[in-house]
Amino acid sequence: MEYVTLNNGLEMPKLGFGVWLVPDDEAETAVKNAIEVGYRSIDTAMVYKNEEGVGRAIATSDVPREELFITTKLWNSDQGYEETLKAFDESLERLGLDYVDLYLIHWPMPKEDKYVDTYKALEKLYHDGKVKAIGVCNFHIEHLQRLLDECDVVPVLNQVECHPYLQQAELKAFCKEHDIYLEAWSPLMNGKDVLNDEVIIGIAEVHGKTPAQVILRWHLQYDNIVIPKSVTPSRIEENFHVFDFQLTDEEMKKIAGLNRNHRNGPDPAEFYNK
Repeated sequence: MEYVTLNNGLEMPKLGFGVWLVPDDEAETAVKNAIEVGYRSIDTAMVYKNEEGVGRAIATSDVPREELFITTKLWNSDQGYEETLKAFDESLERLGLDYVDLYLIHWPMPKEDKYVDTYKALEKLYHDGKVKAIGVCNFHIEHLQRLLDECDVVPVLNQVECHPYLQQAELKAFCKEHDIYLEAWSPLMNGKDVLNDEVIIGIAEVHGKTPAQVILRWHLQYDNIVIPKSVTPSRIEENFHVFDFQLTDEEMKKIAGLNRNHRNGPDPAEFYNK
């Protein structure tokens, strides 16, 4: 495992395990498998409706809680200062934990203009010791800048859609300037076109790896935190075995050339699902 040190000094595994769209009962089994394989970072959210399953997997794991890094997220319908504090307590109860390592705002919803007050509630949770770090998801530069201007705690990371067809170079540069890590959701583009890209396939053949492993390795060398999702035990294990090879500078350049600014998910500036 490779680790990063977040801007508050907390260490976080660079490769984590995501459970988006995994039903609660399946999440328990998948997270157990992931922990047995070696994953120590688990990423869930209130809206995934599987926090309880994740919590059961943690409770029955042989791995001590302090060796695990647990992330969950605040959903859009719970934005606002008091609403956020209440929603966090409910997530914590569903997870069956005393604290979470990282709590994130799931979407900015800028037209509702609540994300600053929401983030101030995250700051309270952080200062109260209920979370070890706070951050955001799907924030554009202007949303991040507003937090930097109006709040006290710099987010440790911004979790956004990122893959070889959407490399987020401008956002990543801004985040790096402010010591904010970029964490990639949909790192494999949800199994779509990028896995069949000839450049990726060619690099995979050279290394004796799968296209998915090459893309995950690219994320790690691009200095992204990455959270692939799977419920298939063989795929969970495959995604973990990305620390035993390195992409060359030339291969990294080839993958850099694949960027199309192609967004597979919604634009955060326009997403208002509650």
